Amino acid sequence: MLEFGYSLSSEEHDPVTLVSLAERAESAGFRFALISDHFHPWIEAQGQSPFVWSVLGGIAQRTSQLRIGTGVTCPLIRMHPALVAQAAATCALMLPRRFFLGVGTGENLNEHILGGRWPPVAERREMLREAIELIRALWHGGLKEYRGRYYTVEGARLYSLPAEPIPLVMAASGPKAAQLAGEVADGLISVAADAKLVSAFQKNNGNGKPCYGQLHVCCAKDRREALRTVRRVWPISALAPPLFSELRLPSQFESASRKVTEEELSHLVVCGNNVEEHLKAIEHFTRAGFTHVYFHQIGPFQEEFFRFYQSEVLPRFE
Repeated sequence: MLEFGYSLSSEEHDPVTLVSLAERAESAGFRFALISDHFHPWIEAQGQSPFVWSVLGGIAQRTSQLRIGTGVTCPLIRMHPALVAQAAATCALMLPRRFFLGVGTGENLNEHILGGRWPPVAERREMLREAIELIRALWHGGLKEYRGRYYTVEGARLYSLPAEPIPLVMAASGPKAAQLAGEVADGLISVAADAKLVSAFQKNNGNGKPCYGQLHVCCAKDRREALRTVRRVWPISALAPPLFSELRLPSQFESASRKVTEEELSHLVVCGNNVEEHLKAIEHFTRAGFTHVYFHQIGPFQEEFFRFYQSEVLPRFE
């Protein structure tokens, strides 16, 4: 059954607002949400980047049914997988049967801050495979010793653990990552309606597992105003995928997206309140094989989005 969710954009909203938006998403009828885990925003105009694990504690206290996952956490460099395992286990206790951990190979934008080396993507995939193995070992409980190629844990035990297994889903932007997700994860996350990614995931033990697709929208009564908002807040929609993982600073993303036009963005982000355009974009994801679609409302018109989807879009699927 197709499910719809909401994207909590930590790059655009302060922590108190994020908690309120999660509560509003639940009341609007969304079944789940994913919250981004960044140290920096993509560009200065976005303006925020709170610590996701603190925000999740607030969301746990203000919601009762909304499932929530990180979208996504990089457990490779900035945060050691043992700490991610502990943070996720704590969230799972505060959000019983409502939390899932989303992981990925990360972006230099967030991971370079401690001065460590930024490995090539193939190495990061191997690091992620090992990190997932370590996280799951700690979730099983008991005293653990772990010595892998990339990570070491000595005499570590997680004492606060949920009774139920924590779902772990993985983001992928290419076929090799999708294959790895099928092998080691409980679900797939993608920001593109790419049937090839879903196929690669399913062919590598991912069949029957959930596939989450993120759809960028900007609901506003004035379509031109929506396009201007996207151009100001999220011009990175038009950037080539390799840039997302390699650029180091918000200023570099600003430079890379300086020549992006509203016309380009109009083909990448659903702008305005034309119901049929939103339904068509959703259909692209469902035809590609996605079982869960979650919406990133760009900019400040959040209530406009909730009212529009609650009254015009979600009822089409009841």
